[in-house]
Amino acid sequence: MPRRHLHMTGAADPLRAALRDLRTTLDVPEDFPPDVLAEADRAAGNPRLPARDATDLPFFTIDPPTSMDLDQAMHLAKRGSGSGGYRVHYAIADVAAFVTPGAPVDTEAHRRVNTLYFPDERVPLHPPVLSEDAASLLPGRVRPAVLWTIDLDADGAVTATHVERALVRSRAKLDYDGAQRQIDDGTAEPPLALLRDIGRLREEQEVARGGISLNVPEQEIVERDGRYGLEYRAPLPADGWNAQISLLTGMAAADLMLAYGTGVLRTLPSAPDGAVARLRRSAQALGIDWPHHVPYAQVVRSLDPRDPHHAAFLQECTALLRGAGYTVFTGGNVPDPAVHAAVADEYTHCTAPLRRLVDRYASELCLAAVAAADIPEWVLAALDGLPKEMAEGTRRANTVERECVDLVEAALLKDRVGDVFDATVVDVKDDEPASGTVHLTDPAVVAPVKGTAPLPLGERLRVRLTQADPGTAKVEFAPA
Repeated sequence: MPRRHLHMTGAADPLRAALRDLRTTLDVPEDFPPDVLAEADRAAGNPRLPARDATDLPFFTIDPPTSMDLDQAMHLAKRGSGSGGYRVHYAIADVAAFVTPGAPVDTEAHRRVNTLYFPDERVPLHPPVLSEDAASLLPGRVRPAVLWTIDLDADGAVTATHVERALVRSRAKLDYDGAQRQIDDGTAEPPLALLRDIGRLREEQEVARGGISLNVPEQEIVERDGRYGLEYRAPLPADGWNAQISLLTGMAAADLMLAYGTGVLRTLPSAPDGAVARLRRSAQALGIDWPHHVPYAQVVRSLDPRDPHHAAFLQECTALLRGAGYTVFTGGNVPDPAVHAAVADEYTHCTAPLRRLVDRYASELCLAAVAAADIPEWVLAALDGLPKEMAEGTRRANTVERECVDLVEAALLKDRVGDVFDATVVDVKDDEPASGTVHLTDPAVVAPVKGTAPLPLGERLRVRLTQADPGTAKVEFAPA
């Protein structure tokens, strides 16, 4: 999970220029080589199409309004009048229908590994002619897809899973605000209205197994009174319900792989005691009640991401997700650990192949498992190297996110050096009690603070901005 989600809504031309410079500094591969673009153009007009036609199902997508790389589309329905259960159809973009193993597009995807997200633009994994057009599940377009059919009982538990290739056609491209509004005011058609019912049931399932989803707020760069600032955008319930469908599919995929004996899991060990202790200090600092007998997951579920202090704490909670990785297993040898600690179950990434390399391979493994077929040679050839590739790609993405946060904070505060802000001390270094971290009330900035006396952990503090240099991407405060 990223440290922060940053989104730019205003023009902010100087900031955009600084972000362009940052991409150059980080050697981000923005332009695709000519041979990759040429092959993508050819593939866009000649995909490998499946035999099954599922275009009669009225799928819909839910994504940010400007997104064009639409990996997933869903259709939700009740199952029979007597069962009280549900059927989830989840279509995932079939990238393998367009990408030839070992050819230029595939080679470039292995070099990029992930789509990279900057506040002002995306740096895609695949050429836009594929990721934002021919392979994307755009409304009104017939597209090849990996189609999941997952049956749930009345409590939201999985009773059956099937996956196959099929042609699909999305009927509507929804955004989170619009979907939430339709659900709340009762105008949503049944497939969308059921997202709330199924999403809540899956959230209850998550609580029962001890899992936790972090509703980390997005930070938006906004213009106010001629200045740019950072504000939190709290996720809507529809964000969480939509995420539950993806989690459901990732867990179902892991089960298929484990039963088949070969696969790649997304794993996360339990957080060490030291990390939890540090998080408890952050909770204390931000005024969040966390009794010692209350589990971490229960505290997180009680938070309101619209509250700035709760939003800041949710950002801190992402520290417990560090250590996640990808684990390949073959020959029926179940890895240890096999469980993703935050999901509290076996889990894999398979629902975002337009934006993440490993998902294309996970889909092929699941298709082979259901068909009791041999795994394609190109999948087996790449399988052992995937964890290292994904780790390197994740490190690059984390570096991009960290540098973007530092740059944005420095750029937005560069004209305010010497100003005094209200803040809360959320961390103090054990070996340097006069140094730590503060969370500003406004703007939504978390930054280092250095003083000459021990800092008051958990207390409010007036701090003065002593440095904000976009050139070095550094912000620093001192007690006022």
